[in-house]
Amino acid sequence: MAEQQRADVAIVGGGIVGLAHAWYAARAGKRVVLFERSAQAQGASARNYGLLWPIGQPAGFLLQMALRSRELWIDLLNQCKVPMSATGSLHVCYREDEEAVGKEFCSLGPAQGYTCEWLDPQHTLEKCNALRQKNLRGAVYSPLEITVDPKAVLAEAPRLLKERYRMEIRYSSPVRRVEPPVVETSSEAWRVDSAIVCAGTDFETLFPGEFKTSGLLRCKQQMMRTAPQPDNWKLGPALAAGLSMRFNPSFQICPSLEGLKKRIASEMPKYDKWGIHALVSQTPRGELTIGDSHEYGQNTDFYDKAEIDDLILDYLDSYTSFNDRTIAQRWQGEYAYHPEKPFFLATPMKGVLAITGVGGAGMTLSLGLAERICKRFFE
Repeated sequence: MAEQQRADVAIVGGGIVGLAHAWYAARAGKRVVLFERSAQAQGASARNYGLLWPIGQPAGFLLQMALRSRELWIDLLNQCKVPMSATGSLHVCYREDEEAVGKEFCSLGPAQGYTCEWLDPQHTLEKCNALRQKNLRGAVYSPLEITVDPKAVLAEAPRLLKERYRMEIRYSSPVRRVEPPVVETSSEAWRVDSAIVCAGTDFETLFPGEFKTSGLLRCKQQMMRTAPQPDNWKLGPALAAGLSMRFNPSFQICPSLEGLKKRIASEMPKYDKWGIHALVSQTPRGELTIGDSHEYGQNTDFYDKAEIDDLILDYLDSYTSFNDRTIAQRWQGEYAYHPEKPFFLATPMKGVLAITGVGGAGMTLSLGLAERICKRFFE
């Protein structure tokens, strides 16, 4: 094996969480080397909505982390010259219990740190012309949500890190050993002071003992994307509805939520069975990203279920109408999830930190989380 090279910090994993930690470490003046097993990250970081979604985070430190992460994202995206759409979001309400939750959230939310307001039907329709007018009662509007193309981030952020911060990035380089001061792949070894392992759902390759007892699960999602909409048509805010209210932990501050949950469980049991909430956002190219479902387990079924896609689209049709709903792409997402913790941290040995289990909030929390973790890890 070639002579060992030298860096201060090794990052294992080139997805969004790994890039976030690499960016923070490089900005702190560390010499960083990043390893990614594939030619480009292909896991949850590439298979999501590309939504920065503060409105979905629970009140408290996670909401504050999401808001700080949003500030850092704007800085990073501007540096990378990656387009972003600050469209905000709407949680639209078509039933009485949804309206009760929405109005209660807008009453309680600002004191908890949320930027939101209740819109009547007329002002809701002015925000988005894709909504069905019949039975619309109003919506929760938040201006803070941002849409980006995750694949563009995965392409441009490493370029910035190499050019501006002189970071070494090794793609197609699975790491087989992390034992500071040595990090080793099949073709090279590096001497480092510390290592941060951001390996997503890969619980088996490095430190399998820690992950085996961690309580982490995998979550499989089914998602879809339409063909590009006409050039002169814009969705506007990312859209969610009553199903998302019962799914997003932010709405747990509302006592009226329990009634909504019970009604959905009674009327729509399959939506609870598959963890479905119908959310839609628009990519910079004009496509509509639609999802999603949630199946949890150590080993999730890798077959798609046509029933799940149909349920998502049926619900989406109940409150939206698009120029072209032709589905051009379907795919599975998979992320690491902990049923009790917002993320999982382990220190399997001195100088090594493993972090995963951010759930479906990887895009939203990654940069704020990296700042929080690295400040403690390096200082």
